[in-house]
Formats: sequence, structure tokens, C-alpha cells
Amino acid sequence: MQKPVVNVMVKAARSAGNLILRHMGKLDALNVFEKSKQDYASEVDSEAEAVIIRELRRAFPDTAILGEESGAMGKGRSTFVIDPLDGTSNYLRGWPHFCVSIAQVENGEPVHGVIFDPMRNELFTASKGAGALLNDKKIRVSERKDLKGAMLVTGFPPRERARLAPQLDSIRTMLSEAEDIRRTGSAALDLAYVACGRADAYFEAGVKPWDIAAGMLLVREAGGRVCDFHGRGDRLLDSGQIIAGNLKISDVLQKTVYSTNYAAAFAT
Repeated sequence: MQKPVVNVMVKAARSAGNLILRHMGKLDALNVFEKSKQDYASEVDSEAEAVIIRELRRAFPDTAILGEESGAMGKGRSTFVIDPLDGTSNYLRGWPHFCVSIAQVENGEPVHGVIFDPMRNELFTASKGAGALLNDKKIRVSERKDLKGAMLVTGFPPRERARLAPQLDSIRTMLSEAEDIRRTGSAALDLAYVACGRADAYFEAGVKPWDIAAGMLLVREAGGRVCDFHGRGDRLLDSGQIIAGNLKISDVLQKTVYSTNYAAAFAT
């Protein structure tokens, strides 16, 4: 049985997802703006976030919130971290791969997470210590032991193009063994797909807390591991980097990222 807070998060995610779908028939009429170079949003992002916040505040009126569109609001022991439309670029082009992501975070770590794909009506949920579910069925990460034959996923965020060369070096090395590497346009769904075994592992830099908070909990609760490019597993929401997979392949992937100097590109 899901915890009451997860039920509220699910209701909020589904409400936002319904709003997102209602606007799909009029994408050409949407007001689209560029938040930063090649980073776009629309009125749907803002409206979906408002729907989520309204549902969360109805149940938890004094809760703290960190939204991609609204920023930080309030203070408290826990914070709801919201990405109302992860995969906005896909959505604005009619590419049917995007989702709603909501996590509850305590002391810098997600304790509850919900990712909802309204196009496929797929609901991923997780609570710390209680496992991960897809439409109420238990999910597990894949059992792939190394990069040989692996299906990997990554991203190329605009704010990290200055480090594109070492990233491509890493990808070139990975593809000498991996079956393929996907770039889907939704970090949250990438993590959800790792959690349910559709992808073997995921790595990306330039991610924000709202991109990964719910997804990293899904991977952990599905028996996997998440870490940064240096192999550290704590304070990931502040690191801007993530590697996710089962225990073995995440270790191999992290060592590959490190040995190809992609990790060194982020040394401070």
C-alpha cells in the first residue's frame, strides 16, 4: 500500500499530466520562451507546475517547494522537488516522450518519488525502503554485468557543450562494447527506464535536482546504484552529474567516464 504522501503526489502528477495532454492539440499556439541558450519552456510548463503546487499545498499547506519554473518557496524539514514537464523540447515538437516528475526530499536525499508518463499512462513510484513500482508492479534494474551488449542512455544539455569533447571521448570508448547509446530528451524517464530494466545504465552532466530527484530514488529502490562521475553517492542533487545502473555496470561506467577524462573536466 502506498504511503499517503505518495497518493497526494500521484494525484498531483496525474492532474498535471492531464493538463499537458489537453494542450497537445494546439502546440503551434503556445507561448514559448527561451530561459537560457537552447533551453525552452512554455506556458504549459508553468500551468502544470501550478496544478502540482495547488494539489501539494492542499494536503501540505506549509510545505517547502522547489519547482523548475517557480524556484524555491518556503522552508521546512522536507521539500517537494518538481519538474512539471521533463522533456519540454520533445513536447513542443510533438515528440511523445516526456513526463511529470515529483520527489519529496529530506536532508538532501529523496524519500518519495513519482514519475508519470501521460502518453503511455505509465506511473512509476518509489518510497525509501519500500521498493519501486511501475503501475503497481515491482520493478528491478537489469542484470547486465558490464558494457558488452549494454543499452546506455545519456544527454547533451546545452549548458554543458563546453565539455562536449571529453563526453564524446567517453561515448566513443563505451561504443566499442555497448550495443548502443540513446539520447531521449528526458532525464527523469531515462532514470525510470533504468529502474525497470529497459535501459542498462544512464549517465549525464548538467542535470538539476528536479531532473533526477524522483528518478534516482526509483533506481535505488529497484536495486540499483546512483553516483556522480567520481563515484560519490551522497549529495547527488547538488553535484550536477549522475551515473545510474545496477551495482556492477554502474561501477564499470563510472570507471570509463573517469579514465576518459570526462570526470576530470568537472574538477574544481
